[in-house]
Amino acid sequence: MNDGSSGARLVLRLRAELERYSEGQKLPPSRALVTQYQVSPVTVSRAISTLVAEGLVVARPGAGVFKAARRAAVVPGDLSWQEVALSADPPAATVDVGPRAADAAGLLATLVPPPSEVIDLNGGYLHPALQPERALAAALARAGRRPGTWARPPVEGLTELREWFARDIGGPGGSLDASDVLITAGGQSALSVALRGLAAPGSPVLVESPTYPGMLAAARAAGLRPVPVPVDADGVRTDLLADAFEATRARLFVCQPLFQNPTGSCLSAERRTAVVELARAAGAFVVEDDFARRLVHADSAALPPAMAADDPDGVVVHVRSLTKPASPSLRIAGLTARGPAFERLRAINAVDTMFVPRPLQETALELVGSPAWSRHLRTLAAALRDRRTTLLSALATSLPELAPISPRPGGYHLWLGLPERTDERALSTAALRHGVAVAAGAAYFTAEAPAPHLRLSYVAASGPAQLEEGVHRLGRAFHQVV
Repeated sequence: MNDGSSGARLVLRLRAELERYSEGQKLPPSRALVTQYQVSPVTVSRAISTLVAEGLVVARPGAGVFKAARRAAVVPGDLSWQEVALSADPPAATVDVGPRAADAAGLLATLVPPPSEVIDLNGGYLHPALQPERALAAALARAGRRPGTWARPPVEGLTELREWFARDIGGPGGSLDASDVLITAGGQSALSVALRGLAAPGSPVLVESPTYPGMLAAARAAGLRPVPVPVDADGVRTDLLADAFEATRARLFVCQPLFQNPTGSCLSAERRTAVVELARAAGAFVVEDDFARRLVHADSAALPPAMAADDPDGVVVHVRSLTKPASPSLRIAGLTARGPAFERLRAINAVDTMFVPRPLQETALELVGSPAWSRHLRTLAAALRDRRTTLLSALATSLPELAPISPRPGGYHLWLGLPERTDERALSTAALRHGVAVAAGAAYFTAEAPAPHLRLSYVAASGPAQLEEGVHRLGRAFHQVV
């Protein structure tokens, strides 16, 4: 039996049982719960910890576990004053950087899990069935035994982990070394640090169109003005990128060269060279968000090296995270930069987080240094290939009207073009009513979308059967709305 699922069931049962307990009444001891529910002691311990965290029970060492007293409802005071405080600018403000609120709707849509009865074709993190849970647990245990694990780490990150990222990004013959790498708390944090460090508030930042909503949210929260540059099957249109640099005088371009989110496109070799040369000529930086390199599929051709691997002049600032291919809670990324740019990013990262917790860095080191890591990546590559194939087959059967746009053997999503004038928001809402969560395309554009789209993820569902059922439910919603 899967320990995670049995633990979830036990929590549900204990919550129901607590309804007949009076406040302060003692629960049966753990051994009795193990026998009663036929689960392991570890499952019981985790279930009790969940109930403690929810405030439903109180654990008293040496005495037992007791039903907690009901907490009185908190009546909020008058919070209306905050509307003024959060919006008022000082009289001397001279630069209009726009609203100070962060528009994170598109990002939050992928972070908030749907109800258990809803099939998730929206989430951007691996389902537990795809995560290397045993390898992570073993790495965490080994990290806990390392001398100095709970000591303060260097601000830039552990040297050994920085060296690993330098090799992983730059390759054996690459020009990167540990001094070029800054350890951050995941890819989103790295993007936020790079955007704030490389462009002044109020200035333009060139972005792919469509692109990742989390990056757009980070740019706007930094006071930047995203300027879209269209993408086709070969990545960003470099002819339009040249025009955008000239028209805006932007000093920053953010791109995802591999299996771009949401289109899945890969930047061609010719355009990879052109992007760096255009940025160099404009005196601008390129932020290379390499989020999908470890999400390559088993049937993919060899991947090109990172643009940062051959960039001695520091034009390319590279982001590579362990979160996507491992676990949403392994929030470790390497951010590479050179020269004054590195010092700027180091300072901002220190202000934001001081440093990434050392136990997490040690765990990451143990994971990537073990044979289990390469085995996991091979297993994941095969699973992603099979899930992509399953989803494409299900679409061809249930929704032949929705042809995926350039599906590639990498990443974790498909980008679907919808019939003209389809109300994509109405469709995604109807899909949710039918029990499947999908992402409407509008959140991926900086302004009005040129056409309606849907994005489907195939990593958050439990397996192929859920993918097929999810498409079947989407088909019912589609034929109801369109």
